[in-house]
Amino acid sequence: RREPLALINLKKKNDETGEEELSSRLDHCKAKATRHIFLIRHSQYNLDGRADKDRTLTPLGREQAELTGHRLASLGLKFDQIIHSSMTRATETTEIISKHLPGVKKISTDLLREGAPIEPDPPVSHWKPEAVQYYEDGARIEAAFRNFIHRADAKQEEDSYEIFVCHANVIRYIVCRALQFPPEGWLRLSLNNGSITHLVIRPNGRVALRTLGDTGFMPPDKITRT
Repeated sequence: RREPLALINLKKKNDETGEEELSSRLDHCKAKATRHIFLIRHSQYNLDGRADKDRTLTPLGREQAELTGHRLASLGLKFDQIIHSSMTRATETTEIISKHLPGVKKISTDLLREGAPIEPDPPVSHWKPEAVQYYEDGARIEAAFRNFIHRADAKQEEDSYEIFVCHANVIRYIVCRALQFPPEGWLRLSLNNGSITHLVIRPNGRVALRTLGDTGFMPPDKITRT
């Protein structure tokens, strides 16, 4: 719904000529800037915690977050914001990363919380959540995609660089949706902890995947997927 034609009222006429000034109105609605979306998977966390507040980062997870923060800072980009899942492991990962990016505002959201986005096809035997989970989580994660992954607003003049710290299932689903791949294939992608996935959204709405789950900046003994 961000295609310029979808943003104007085609029935509206010019008061003097009675004709539509379509070209000028289209230009006013066209995006000019490119959005760079950096999707970061949270670092390794304590799997034994029963409640979310107990699922804190492990010592290795904190090291991974430091490495990810250092990598993002080394890119020399002017990041606009960090939007993160409200879950503990994502929040803690964000706090560590943000130390390397002073002055970049942080925003917490429930939309990016982990969940079951859509039933995978083909199915897998090791992960079978209740069917109701797909309806509850799936609608929320789809809402996150529609809310955050889109071309720049027409008022945006310069390219933007945004960081989203969330979870493997959410990132994998978003990548499939953004690239117009069947979203049921999300579980075929694998992401390391603290990895960086880079999506580019051009003014015409075209999306490119620069990197998927990059952890090449981490020493091999620091890489995990739990």
